[in-house]
Amino acid sequence: MYAIIVGAGKVGRNLGRELINKGNEVTLIESSRQRYLAIEEEFEHAAQYGDATELWVLDRAGIQRADLVIAVTGDDEDNMLVCQVAKEKYLCDRIIARVNNPRNLDHFKLLGIQPAVSATDLILRLIEHEVPRYGLVHLLALEEERLEIIELEVNPGAPAVGETVAGIDLPEGSLIISVLRDGSGFVPKADTVIEAGDEVLLVLDPGLEETITPFFAPNGSRPQT
Repeated sequence: MYAIIVGAGKVGRNLGRELINKGNEVTLIESSRQRYLAIEEEFEHAAQYGDATELWVLDRAGIQRADLVIAVTGDDEDNMLVCQVAKEKYLCDRIIARVNNPRNLDHFKLLGIQPAVSATDLILRLIEHEVPRYGLVHLLALEEERLEIIELEVNPGAPAVGETVAGIDLPEGSLIISVLRDGSGFVPKADTVIEAGDEVLLVLDPGLEETITPFFAPNGSRPQT
C-alpha cells in the first residue's frame, strides 16, 4: 500500500513510522521548514517539503498512485481541502482526515470526507460511555445505512420493567436486539420479560434516542400517540 500523509507533527510522524514498519510505502508532506528538517534525517526520501494544498506538491508526491491519503495537519481547512482534492480530482478511494475542532465535523461530513477523526469528540464519547446520561450509550453509528446502535440501562420504576419485549410499544424504526443480564448477553424472544438492571441493545433510525429513553428511564413514560 502507498500512503501519503499530510502533516508531520506527532500524529503524522507516528503514523508514518508505524506504516513503514508494517512494510508500506509512505510519503510525509510537511509545510513547515523547521519541522521538515527535523524529520528529514529519519524518513529520508519518504519526507517531502511543501504545501499539500498546492496541486504540484501532491503530484510530486505521486498522489495519482496513492492508495490512501491521510491529512493530519493542525489546520482543519487544509485537511478538508487536501482530502477533497484527493477524492474528487485524483479519485483516491481511501481518505482519512483529522478534525482539530469537533465543531467542524459536520463540515467534513457535508463534503463527504469520511472518516473524519476528532480526538476531542472521541474523548467526549468515552466520557459519555463512562458517565452516560440516563444510562444511554451510543455504541455505533452506521451513517451510510442510516442506523444507530445504542445501549440503555433499564432503571427500577421504568415503564419497560416487567414487560415482555413484544409488549413494549417501541416506535417504528427501533428494535431490541440483545439483553445483557447478570454478566451474560442473549438475544431476547418476544416473551422475554425485561427486568430492572438489564442492559438492552437497540438498533434504531437516527434521531429516535429521545423517544426511546423514557421507556427505560426511572419514572419515565411512554410517549403519547
